[in-house]
Amino acid sequence: MQPEQPKATTPLLSKRKLRTAGLVGAGCAALVVAAGLVSRANGNSELRAWTNAQIVSTVSVVSPGRADNAAGFELPGRLEAYSRAPIYARVSGYLKTWNVDIGMQVKAGQQLAEIETPDLDQQLLQARADLATAQANANLAASTAKRWQALLGSDSVSKQEVDEKNGDLAAKQAVMAAAKANLDRNLALKAFTRIVSPFNGIVTARNTDVGALIAAGNGMGQELFVLSDVHKLRVYVSVPQNYVSSVPPGTKGLISVPEHPGKTYPAVVEASSRAVSAATGTTLMQLVVDNAAGELMPGGYANVKLALPPSAAAASVPASALIFNAQGLAVAVIGADGKVVLKPVTVKRDLGQVIEVDGGLAAGDRVIENPPDGVAAGATVRIAEEGKNAKR
Repeated sequence: MQPEQPKATTPLLSKRKLRTAGLVGAGCAALVVAAGLVSRANGNSELRAWTNAQIVSTVSVVSPGRADNAAGFELPGRLEAYSRAPIYARVSGYLKTWNVDIGMQVKAGQQLAEIETPDLDQQLLQARADLATAQANANLAASTAKRWQALLGSDSVSKQEVDEKNGDLAAKQAVMAAAKANLDRNLALKAFTRIVSPFNGIVTARNTDVGALIAAGNGMGQELFVLSDVHKLRVYVSVPQNYVSSVPPGTKGLISVPEHPGKTYPAVVEASSRAVSAATGTTLMQLVVDNAAGELMPGGYANVKLALPPSAAAASVPASALIFNAQGLAVAVIGADGKVVLKPVTVKRDLGQVIEVDGGLAAGDRVIENPPDGVAAGATVRIAEEGKNAKR
C-alpha cells in the first residue's frame, strides 16, 4: 500500500498573498495619484491667484497741494548801484588836484578834485570891470534924468527931452543888469572848479590825473569820476511774459552771487517796466537788496530766485502725475471703489518738479504719482501700502 500524498496548499496560499499585495499596492497608487491631482489643482489655483494679483498694478498716491505751495523759479540778474552819478567837468581848464581814488567812501558835498581855470579867471575880471562901467553909466544917467525932470517944472526943457533922458537911464540900468548877470554867471562857473560829491557813496572810477586838460562836459565827454551809492542795490531781471502776473511788486526773492557761494540775500520786487520786450519776450523788473555790509558789488552777476505767491484756486501735483493722451492732459485718481478715474486738467504754472493745474481735483483726491503705461479709466490698481500688506 502506497503512502498518501500531501495536499498542495502552498501554491494556494502564495496566490492569495499576491492578490492581497496587489490590491494594497493598487490602493496606494490610487492614493498617490489622487494626492498628486489634488496638489496640482491647488497649485494651479494658487498660480492663477498669483497671476491675477500681478496683473493689478501697484501705485503710490499723493494728495494735491494747495496754498502751501512755496515753489519759485530762478533767473539771471544784474546788480546796479541804487544811485550812480558820472561826474563831468562844468568848466574848462587843467586839473589842479584830486583828493579821492577808487574804492574810497565819500560824503555829500566832499571835494573830489579842483580845476585850475586861467581863462575863466580873466573872464571874471572882465565881467567885474564891465559891471563897474555899467554902474557908472547908470548912475550918471540917473542924475541927468533927475535934473531934467526938475527943469521940466519950470518949462526950461521940453517933455520930449525929459523922456529921452529917462529912456537913456532905463537903457543904462538894463546894461548894468546884464553886466551883473554876466558876472554872476562867471562866479557860478568859478564855483564849479571845485568838483564835489552829490551824495554819500563810493568812488567806483577815476579817469583823470593832475595836469590833465579838462574840457567842459555836456554828458558826452569823458567822465572824471563815477560815484555810486551802494548801501542798497538795484537788481534787474527779465521775467518771462507768462510769469509776469505772478510777480507783482512786493514779491520776495533771494539773491546769490558767485563770490559768496552758499550765501543768499533777501530782496523785494520794487517796480516793473510794464512792457514786454519784442526781442526777448520778457518784462524787465527791478528788485532792491540791502547792501549795508558792502558784500555785493554793482555791475556784478546775480542769481535771482523769486518766490511765487500761492494760488488758492490751483492744485499742485508732481510733474510725473500728468498723463498725455488723445483727449488731452489728465490726472489719474483712485476712486472710492479702487478704480482709476481720469480727471482732465490744464497747466496753470510749470514749477519744475511741481505743476500747478486747474481742474476738478479736490483736496482729498488720491492722485497716482507715477501712472503705469496704458492706464485707463476703470482699471483696478493697488495702493503701495496695500500691496505690501498683501504680500506679507
